[in-house]
Amino acid sequence: MTPKKGRVFYGWLALVGTMFVIFVVGGAFVNSFGVFLPVICDEFGWSRAAVAAGLSIGFLAFGLPSPLWGILVARFGPRINIVLGNLLAALGLAGMALVQEVWHVYLCYFIIGLGAGLGGYIAGTTVVSNWFIKKRSLVLGMFMACGGLGGFVFPPLVTVLISSVGWQVSWLVLAGIVVIAAVLLGGLVLIRDRPEDMGLVPDGISTEPFAGAGTMEDQSGTGERQVGWQAKQVLRVPTTWLIGAFTAAGSFTLGTVITHQVAYLRDLGFSPMTAAMTMSLVSVSSVIGSLGFGTLALRFNIRYLTSVSFGFQLIALAILLTTEKLSILYIYAVLIGIGNGAILTALPTLVGAYYGRDRYAQVLGIIYPSQVIAQAAAATVAGAIYDATSAYTTAFAAVAVLSLAGLICAFLARQPKLPQSEVILGSSGKLSDIDAE
Repeated sequence: MTPKKGRVFYGWLALVGTMFVIFVVGGAFVNSFGVFLPVICDEFGWSRAAVAAGLSIGFLAFGLPSPLWGILVARFGPRINIVLGNLLAALGLAGMALVQEVWHVYLCYFIIGLGAGLGGYIAGTTVVSNWFIKKRSLVLGMFMACGGLGGFVFPPLVTVLISSVGWQVSWLVLAGIVVIAAVLLGGLVLIRDRPEDMGLVPDGISTEPFAGAGTMEDQSGTGERQVGWQAKQVLRVPTTWLIGAFTAAGSFTLGTVITHQVAYLRDLGFSPMTAAMTMSLVSVSSVIGSLGFGTLALRFNIRYLTSVSFGFQLIALAILLTTEKLSILYIYAVLIGIGNGAILTALPTLVGAYYGRDRYAQVLGIIYPSQVIAQAAAATVAGAIYDATSAYTTAFAAVAVLSLAGLICAFLARQPKLPQSEVILGSSGKLSDIDAE
C-alpha cells in the first residue's frame, strides 16, 4: 500500500488521537488537582502540604518508571500502552470519589500516575515522532498545546462541577472523560503506531521505503546519518544532563504554579472562579507557547528559543512577586504560560532532533524522570513553605532562581555527537550538526 495523491496523510489523524490523550492527561490528572486542593482540605481539615503530596506521588509514579515506559513503548508499540494506561488512570480518578483518609489520596494518585505515565506523554510523543520528521517540531508543538488546552478547559469545568454536583461526583465525571476521549477515541479509533504499519512513510512525502529506519534522521539536509544511540552513550554526553537540568528547572516552576496558584490567588482575596480562570489563562497561554515554539523551531536554533522561554518565566515571576493587582497578574499568567508551553515542547523536540527516531522512546525515558521528580517536589516543597510561613513568597522566589539556572543550561545544550568510529557518514563525508551556529 502506497500513499495516494490527494489523500489526507494518516499521520494527521494519528496526531488528533494523541491530542485527545494529552488533552485529558493535562486536564484531568494535572491541572484539575489545584481546584480540588482547597476543597478537599476544607472538607477533611487536612493541610495543603499533606494533600499536595498526593499530586507529588502521582508525578513520581508518572515519571520515575519512564525508562520502563520507554522500553514497553518500544517493545509493544505506543497504542496498546495508551489504551491500558488510560484505563488504569480512569480507575484511579474514580477512586478519588471515595477517599476518606489522606492515604487514600496517595493510593489513588499513585494509580493515576502509573496509568498516565504508561499511556500518556512518552507514548503520545513517540506516535508523533514516528509519523513526522520534517515538521516534527511544529507537530510536537500542536501535541503539547493540547495539554495546555486541557489545562484551560478543566479548571473552570471542575469548578462548575464541584459547585453543581459536589467534589466526589466530579471525580467520576473526570474518569468518564478519560475513558471516552483517551481510550475510545484516541487509542482505539485514531492512533496507529507507525506509518510503516500501514504501508506509509513519515510525513507522507515519499512512496519509497523510509531510508532512516534504524538511524538518526538527517536534520541538516546534508545526507549524513548517525547510528542509533545506546543508553550508556546517552548518559555519557553532557548535553543529556543539561537537557535534564533545564527540564527540571522548568518543571519545578510548572509544578508550583499548577498546584498552588489557585490557592495563592484565593489567599489574596480573589474569588474561586477568578482564581480558576487565571489558571486557565496560564494554560491557554501555554498553547501559544507550544505552537509558537514548534513553528519557530522550524527556522531558528532550538536551544536559543528555549533560553528565551526561560526569560519569559523570569519576567513573569518578577511580576508575581511584586504586585497584587489583577490586571497585572493577567500579564504574569500570559508570560508564565508561554514560557511553560515552550519549555515543555523543547524536551521532545530536542530528543527527537538530537538522538533520532529509532531510539526516541528509550532516550526520552532516560531523561524524563528529571522533569517528573522536579514537578513532584515542587508540589510538596511549595506546600511545606506555605505551611511554615503562611505565604508563598519564598517558594516563588526559589522558582525564579531555578528558572535562571534553566536558562543557562538550555543555552549550553548543544547537539551531542557519537564518537567518530560509531558514525555512518553520508555522501558529504562530514558529520551532521543540526545545531550548527
